[in-house]
Amino acid sequence: MYQDGGGSVLIVGATGVVGRAALEIYESDDSWDVSVLSRKKPSSATAAKWLGADLEDMDALTHALIGAGPFTHIVYAALQEEAALVDGWTSVSQISRNAGMLQNLLEALSVCGLRFSHLTLLQGTKAYGVHHGPYKMPAKESDPRFIASNFYYDQEDIALAKAKEHGFHITILRPQIVCGFALGNPMNAVTAIGVYGAICRELDQPFRFPGGHTCLQEAVDARLLGRAIKWAGSETLCRGETYNIANGDCFSWPTLWPEFARQLGVEAGIAHSFSLAEVMSDKQPVWDKIVRKHALVPHTYDEIVSSWQFMDYLLRHGKAYPHHSIVSTIKARKHGFHDCVDTEEMFRTLFAELQSSKILPAR
Repeated sequence: MYQDGGGSVLIVGATGVVGRAALEIYESDDSWDVSVLSRKKPSSATAAKWLGADLEDMDALTHALIGAGPFTHIVYAALQEEAALVDGWTSVSQISRNAGMLQNLLEALSVCGLRFSHLTLLQGTKAYGVHHGPYKMPAKESDPRFIASNFYYDQEDIALAKAKEHGFHITILRPQIVCGFALGNPMNAVTAIGVYGAICRELDQPFRFPGGHTCLQEAVDARLLGRAIKWAGSETLCRGETYNIANGDCFSWPTLWPEFARQLGVEAGIAHSFSLAEVMSDKQPVWDKIVRKHALVPHTYDEIVSSWQFMDYLLRHGKAYPHHSIVSTIKARKHGFHDCVDTEEMFRTLFAELQSSKILPAR
């Protein structure tokens, strides 16, 4: 059992699904002093000190960090995606942009004299080349890098060089399909499924499963990931290590689909493979009507679901995406992280939270 002695943590990218969950976990422990760095102030209730800055603006970043801290831990959960999300994963501009953001942060911390002991980096299964096609399963942390360029690799190399120079430790976490309570996140499946279900109900259409062939995948509850982040920063065994993080079970979308339909108050219907990115592109007027009809929080259509293309990828519609997607989480368990979540219960809880918060209509 690891001993968490507390400290002072800076969560970078605290408005996203991962950063928000990490913020919630750290704030629940009075032994931690919590600060967050992001362009926008967190919308959730928090007592954390907010440092407003754009990671691509070195001057503003340095200005925001002057007088901040001291910090013992940095959690780096920032991410910038391109408009064409899945296509952007292999673009030179996306890779350069995300590598530069971490480079700027580490340089600004150094300029401001803010030394720290531990950095947690977030990666994902794209580190194994999952977005290029079928890959070796279960993927393990010891697997070699994939030949294609990837900003994960660039960020890791930047962090390792800085760690050698300044003497801090690094832990890398690789979650699968992070699900949590956050809006504007292009890779949050929960809100997209919920909005699709609400539109089907409004149009008196069945909630057809639009994906491809049945396959096994893994997901991770954002709050479980938040607990893993806190563990990784406090457990000495984690220094210099990489861990796959997942709920601990496997699932298939068609198996869960009838339960999703029940939770969203819509008829499941018969599966029919089609592209959500294409079919949902003209549904903003329907969503606007739903918001008015159910007195929902008035989030715009693009804000609540910023990438239907990601859903096509997750549900395996169309391109030669990998069939199954499984990673081994044995290493994290052997090093002391035994947390687990039932994935079906996770979805049930998150849909209920979105409904009670008036983000989605009640069933």
